[in-house]
Amino acid sequence: MKKILSIILILVVFSGCKKNLLDTTPPSAVPAEKMWTTDNLTDLGISGVYNALRLGIKTDGASGVELYQLDRFSFTGQTSGSEVLMAGTITTGNSMFSDNWKNMYEGIQRANDAIKNIPLKSPSTDAKKSRYISEAKFLRAYFYFRLNQLYKGVPVYLVPFQAEEAIKGRSTEDEVWTQVIADLTDCINDPNLPDRYIAGNAAYGHVTKGAAYALRGKTYLYQQKWALATADFSKVRDAGYGLFANYTALFKTANEQSNEMIFSIQNIGLPNSGSTTQFFCGTRSSFGSCWNTYHVSPNLVDLYENADGSKFNWESVIPGYSALSVAEREVYFLRNNLKDTEIAAATARGAKMSLYLPTGNEARIVLAYADRDPRLAANVITPYSTYVGVYSGINATVTSRWPYRSEAALNGDLRTDTQSYFYYLYRKFVYEGASETLNRAYGPTDFPIFRYADVLLMWAEALNEQGATADAMAKVNEVRRRAGVAVLQMGNGMLGTYISGQTDLRERIRNERRVEFPNEGINYFDELRWKSWKDKVFYSGNGVKQIWGNTVYPYSFKGDYIYNWPVPQVEIERNPNLKQNTGWIN
Repeated sequence: MKKILSIILILVVFSGCKKNLLDTTPPSAVPAEKMWTTDNLTDLGISGVYNALRLGIKTDGASGVELYQLDRFSFTGQTSGSEVLMAGTITTGNSMFSDNWKNMYEGIQRANDAIKNIPLKSPSTDAKKSRYISEAKFLRAYFYFRLNQLYKGVPVYLVPFQAEEAIKGRSTEDEVWTQVIADLTDCINDPNLPDRYIAGNAAYGHVTKGAAYALRGKTYLYQQKWALATADFSKVRDAGYGLFANYTALFKTANEQSNEMIFSIQNIGLPNSGSTTQFFCGTRSSFGSCWNTYHVSPNLVDLYENADGSKFNWESVIPGYSALSVAEREVYFLRNNLKDTEIAAATARGAKMSLYLPTGNEARIVLAYADRDPRLAANVITPYSTYVGVYSGINATVTSRWPYRSEAALNGDLRTDTQSYFYYLYRKFVYEGASETLNRAYGPTDFPIFRYADVLLMWAEALNEQGATADAMAKVNEVRRRAGVAVLQMGNGMLGTYISGQTDLRERIRNERRVEFPNEGINYFDELRWKSWKDKVFYSGNGVKQIWGNTVYPYSFKGDYIYNWPVPQVEIERNPNLKQNTGWIN
């Protein structure tokens, strides 16, 4: 790995910093001896450290390494094709492993360069230098945190190094957590680091004490140090963060600086500076004709409760549904007034066409998605719901119908790039109409890494593990109340919201996280941390599934070793001191 000096001054190093940071066009690179030597170069240098959060983002195709893209391995998400990790055929030479490793260490290199050289070279004020060093330590901690989540012990480098110097062996998982906590504690102890920035502040997007407490609390959660995690999460609240009132509107550009957003990747609508979420989680009816490379698992949709807090059950909507084979259930999702050719095709696929209602099929299935947790409609395009797309350059409201026929300016079908299959698609982060984004490849909405709802539910988890069930339930209910779903309670055992004790609440907290955070790159890591991934994701019959549960690509669990990612084969070839994780064969 080469020392990062020149690439931190690319023009588009906006990530993590104020969006109007650059007032002039800088040179593409600065000689190493000049870096950090002026106040302006110090600003640009720290921007380059933040820009490491964007490493791996691509617009010519899905990179597979962005946070939201990792949801395809989770209980809540899936992809439109077969995945070698989920099929059990992946090897240590897979680029996903090496790209993640490389990107995180490049971020660490940039942070190390700042931590070492700002005090040595920068003429900026002492307060500013102190704050920037703390920001770099937070980012270093974040990159090591990400590595440790997946690889469970990696080499720790705290100063810049040349490729030939990258010969350390792996520190243990606990040793890496210790370093993460040390860096975050330094941030928290820095009097020059503010608790938070309010919306519109020129420094909005920079690291704050609130972000440091959130990440340190999450690190304690991984270590199962529940009391320490609880204390840190309370500090996030004390810093002034809270829930935004409207869940659906939270993920729009206008509200990206609400007090719920603790730390985000800063996006702007310019090439190489924006979000790609809408590009690869969108629809062909979206502005720019986006791709639905990543989409929603039926597991998630069925998990959304009824609005009264009771569990959703297909039998309550369509009696006899569960007695049918998966193939037979397709009949309920067919559009009204099928053509003869469409009836023949559905019959050949196994749909039980004797149950088809030519003029009432759509209305019957729509009831399955009515009166549910409002987050379902906010996050997912469900069958026969509408979406504001673009047709011939103007807004056009389309409907998700099966089978697909055609788009149109009025009453057209939602078009996808997987038209031979009927999948649940994301609505969250997918722009509607022609005015929310200028280009499908760079959306302007920031991508949250930490938001307050995440903190509340981690806080609830930590409290519950300490036996403080009532206090934990209250934290969960803050999230549920904002969402508009019935709150949990311990008084009436006849209601679906009843909590019987710690074990019951533990699963409710986990489900709450699953339904709150789809497309935010959280659930996969949660399932790994809870050791629930095998049971929740690799159960018999699961895989990439169509809406009614038909498996297009099956999953195959080959062993517990895949809970840990392997050290990339290319890194072991470069550094023989690296030892492979158990179960992986080089």
